[in-house]
Amino acid sequence: MLDGTAPVRVFREYRGLCAGELAERAGISQGYLSEIEAGKKTGSLGVLKRIADALNVELSDLT
Repeated sequence: MLDGTAPVRVFREYRGLCAGELAERAGISQGYLSEIEAGKKTGSLGVLKRIADALNVELSDLT
């Protein structure tokens, strides 16, 4: 995360998930997840909470 990589991507890769798997678990589109990981969108609080739940991390770990 120190090199500017989005926390969502770091945790997703750490958990061994592809973007499609995480998007499905979080109930969002893969494109939306990609935009969050790229920093193009921040994601709503609700979406970030669903992503955090899917990754089994605290919401604060993603912000």
